[in-house]
Amino acid sequence: MDKVNNEAISYQKAVANYRIKQERPLPIPEIDSEKLLNSFHPDYIEECLTTLKVGANKGDPCHKQLADTLQSDSRISEADLAGAATVETDVLVIGGGGAGCAAALIAQQQGARVILATKLRLGDSNTVMAEGGIQASINKDDSPQFHYNDTMSAGHQKSDPDLVSQLVLDGPDVIRWLIQQGMQFDLDEFGDLLTRRAGGTSAERICFYRDYTGLEMMRVLRESVHNSNIDVWDYSPTVELLGDDQGGCSGAVISSLKNRKYIQISAKAVIVATGGIGRMHLNGFPTSNHFGATGDGLVLSYRMGAQLRDLDSFQYHPTGLAYPFHLAGSLITEGVRSCGTYLLNGNGERFVDELSARDIVAAAVIRECREGRGIITEDGHQGIWLDTPGLEARQPGVLQKRFPKLMHLGEKAEINPAETPLLIYPTLHYQNGGVVINEDCETSVPGLFSTGEVTGGIHGRNRLMGNALLEIISFGRKAGAAAAKKRKDKRSSQLSIEHLNTLRRELTNAELSMDLQGPILFPEYAKFDLDSDYVGLHRNRRQSS
Repeated sequence: MDKVNNEAISYQKAVANYRIKQERPLPIPEIDSEKLLNSFHPDYIEECLTTLKVGANKGDPCHKQLADTLQSDSRISEADLAGAATVETDVLVIGGGGAGCAAALIAQQQGARVILATKLRLGDSNTVMAEGGIQASINKDDSPQFHYNDTMSAGHQKSDPDLVSQLVLDGPDVIRWLIQQGMQFDLDEFGDLLTRRAGGTSAERICFYRDYTGLEMMRVLRESVHNSNIDVWDYSPTVELLGDDQGGCSGAVISSLKNRKYIQISAKAVIVATGGIGRMHLNGFPTSNHFGATGDGLVLSYRMGAQLRDLDSFQYHPTGLAYPFHLAGSLITEGVRSCGTYLLNGNGERFVDELSARDIVAAAVIRECREGRGIITEDGHQGIWLDTPGLEARQPGVLQKRFPKLMHLGEKAEINPAETPLLIYPTLHYQNGGVVINEDCETSVPGLFSTGEVTGGIHGRNRLMGNALLEIISFGRKAGAAAAKKRKDKRSSQLSIEHLNTLRRELTNAELSMDLQGPILFPEYAKFDLDSDYVGLHRNRRQSS
């Protein structure tokens, strides 16, 4: 987080000076986007970057905190697995969010025996945190080509064009599939899907349900999984992937939080769908992510030899709640800005097109605070106004009708968003990069598939609102189908953790510390009943004993 600018306006003074206005013009000239990002976006803080010294991405830039966990020692050794039970299945899905559930459902429907292992409960994921909606080019004045162009532009032309093509072409069918599963969407008076425009897009293509679209999506996915023959393992984080004698991946080591025992799962195909990295709090930012978003899937895949990409690129959502501080990082959907809500600095001035791409808006918010036009609270935190009372004045009743989750957040903050603006500041929201995949979600490791936020390539270096929920269903289904097909071709093989010996040799040769063990399973501030082994990037027991 940035240091507080002493010229910032106090929260109390800003509240006293605030006046509801119907319209507020945008007085500034067009922003130099490249200069703004280079000067103010957290991805461009040079002292936070390093170069990877081991693995498939050796020599690539990476955020220092992520590099520490990617280049950490494993939590297990051969001795830890002595006597561990082994369970066999066709497809192992690691992760219980939207992507993992979609993958498991399709694999099971195609005849595979499926185990879905999730770190906490089924559905505890970033999917339920997603509020704004899902993109699909369903309107007559829109097209997959427009959707493709918007996605490539937002990602600074760094997205994989083949993956983006698959994504946008699949949009309408994803909406149909979700409705078939029982998902609700907001409709107009004629029963047609309501849509709205997202930042950085050229058309209205966001389909939504109130301001908790992801929660509604996860509801129907959980019900579908529980009504299937999928074997769900709750409270079962994966601590390591298992290799085989063919140079591929053939399973994983699960650590049961219920009985503190390791279990080996032998699988003909493994799908990693572990989500994001927000709970690492890169650059000291708060996060909108759920409790288990610790980047563990990246670490597990990297150790197996999977290629990663864009490890220095993360999305900071422009509108995370900044006050009160105990709710810092809580997400306020982009849909609020899509409806016409303004962003105002401490002087009551607009300073950016609110529907610019997210990285542009986030950088502009940080600029206002850094240059003394922000608002500072008594406890030293800063932000700018989200002018929700102005929206309510222009569209009476819109907040309660369209944004009940926002109103509930206001209740927790003891602020009425219809009367008082909300103090916001960017929150760490999304991992733009991740595991490299092809159109069938195959990684560079045979037998290892990946889907959802843990992957890279679809969003380039910046994601559009609504493309994440589309991605997890579109590519979750592709991963499930490809893994189910793979099981028919793969013969049984000997399970192995030989890749850990390779890892340790590389760490030693690169003169990297062996003191840290990963992956991180839970943040260090975890309060529930966990052994210290499960939280943080902790010190190596074997080295310190």
